[in-house]
Amino acid sequence: MADTYETDSEKNTTDLMAGKKITVDELAVELSAIELRLRQAAFAAEVPETPVELADTISNLRSYASSIRSSSDQLRFLARIVAGDVPLAMTFPTGDVWGAAARGTDRVDFGGPAIVPTQWQLQRLAEDGKRATETITYPEAMAGVGLGWESKAATARRRRERDAAVAAEVLQTRCAKCGAGDGEQCRTAKGWAADQAHVGRQREAEATVDARLGYLGDNPVDVPNA
Repeated sequence: MADTYETDSEKNTTDLMAGKKITVDELAVELSAIELRLRQAAFAAEVPETPVELADTISNLRSYASSIRSSSDQLRFLARIVAGDVPLAMTFPTGDVWGAAARGTDRVDFGGPAIVPTQWQLQRLAEDGKRATETITYPEAMAGVGLGWESKAATARRRRERDAAVAAEVLQTRCAKCGAGDGEQCRTAKGWAADQAHVGRQREAEATVDARLGYLGDNPVDVPNA
């Protein structure tokens, strides 16, 4: 299960990329470097300075390295697709279009128009492109798409950040219902402290945070560095 929090060190990614955002090619190379480092650590662990059997750790390191190698290989091929080196089928097996051509369509099979396809969809499009009589490249299909877009993972992270900010703001907002002040939890009519805030206090805190972060309800309306 993935961690649902991020540290400041984790967010410091400037050394991973030459530009403002990381490319798929850069990501593939970074994973390749991590894989090599893990294999080197596993090799070094075979003869540690202190006599201790590290067989399980060595096995785990090599297993992690193999998994990362697989991801790196997939991203390396994806980088070729993104660069336009790989011909792609113009539609999915269902006949549905993708990329800029999917704008304005209403599909169910892919959870709505696949304007931004997943890496697995692109791999399928590449495979189908080998047999297709008419193909298209990724840059051609995605012309005009990208501004203001962010991944599901980024959206989920921003949602968590927004929820955490709201939780903090609630405690700084006076509750008109029970009179709870700064740092105090809302209370029931009998005086019991509650984990949940009264609706009015919650709504006021959400409005304050959403105005500060640039949200409409709990949906981001501004994508940083788009």
